[in-house]
Amino acid sequence: MNRAARIHSSEDARRLAKARLPWMVFDYIDGAAGSETGAARNRAALDDICLEPRILKDVSNRSLDMPLFGKIAKRPFGIAPMGMCNLSRPGADLMLARLAARESVPLGVSTVASTPLEKMIEVAEGHAWFQLYFSGDGTGSFKLAKRAQDAGYETLIVTVDVPEVGRRPRELRHGFTMPFRIGPRQFLDFALHPQWSLMSLAAGRPQVANFEMPGFEFDRTESRARATWTTLKALRDLWQGNLVVKGVTNAEDALQLKSEGVDAIQVSNHGARQLESAPAAVHALGRIRDSVGADFPLFYDSGLRSGEDVLKALDQSANYVFFGRVLQFAIAAAGEEGLHRLWNILSEELSSALAQVGRTKLT
Repeated sequence: MNRAARIHSSEDARRLAKARLPWMVFDYIDGAAGSETGAARNRAALDDICLEPRILKDVSNRSLDMPLFGKIAKRPFGIAPMGMCNLSRPGADLMLARLAARESVPLGVSTVASTPLEKMIEVAEGHAWFQLYFSGDGTGSFKLAKRAQDAGYETLIVTVDVPEVGRRPRELRHGFTMPFRIGPRQFLDFALHPQWSLMSLAAGRPQVANFEMPGFEFDRTESRARATWTTLKALRDLWQGNLVVKGVTNAEDALQLKSEGVDAIQVSNHGARQLESAPAAVHALGRIRDSVGADFPLFYDSGLRSGEDVLKALDQSANYVFFGRVLQFAIAAAGEEGLHRLWNILSEELSSALAQVGRTKLT
């Protein structure tokens, strides 16, 4: 049996990825802030939401299409922006871009992607949104936003929940840094995972590709604390397309964002990777919906692991959701074939759940 065929759920993908990846890489992808109670809180909150089965309804023809910014996405879930995806496997960024093109869903292209933003939107056939971190004095951030706009991006995601990079002890124990600093511990880690190491050696060390241009330097730990509402207004003035603000769990913040003219809010606690004590993101959805009203677009990420989770988030008033690390696990486990298999599993889980609750469509 090939490795992709061994994936029957996102947890299978995670287990297979854990066996293949160096410890430091797996813990970078999988880890959360502090002692990781925040990540557990995300999962517990989703697990506590029940879906009510309904019977004797004709659910033979079901659709997973979802309207999104005036277009139709083939799935109500897209690909969250994730930094340094090529650590999971060389070429992972482009695997995700090809999937986005095939499924007509948004691919979040991270500021710290391993592949230049211009290449990502080309391979995604336009189905790409650029995710921006404000850092330092903002000079480089605004240059990146302008560069993304020039490359044809229609949607900008501004991530606002990382004023400082969260402390994730699993990363710290391994001495994880970008770029890698290879000491005895890291050398042993790589030696014990030869398949990943040989593939990565052949492909070349993953880089923070969007900073490989004159005038740009990247420090992953650089403070992002100087961003303010004035910064957001300046970005709103600059950006001519859709502006999404990601990392919101507070209803008052959400209402002010709406008043500042953003086009959508992404309710998220960053998968509990930044603040261990943050509230479960799914619990924030209802409060924020009450604040911004029924018609304002709300997106969601944090803790999603299955198609049933997607339906739960949509039922909690999200208009669209995004998967993150589970897609990297599928790639690490079985490459592009593994990614497609998990994507199909998530779709099948959602379609089955829709039938169980007596519905044929999501809206």
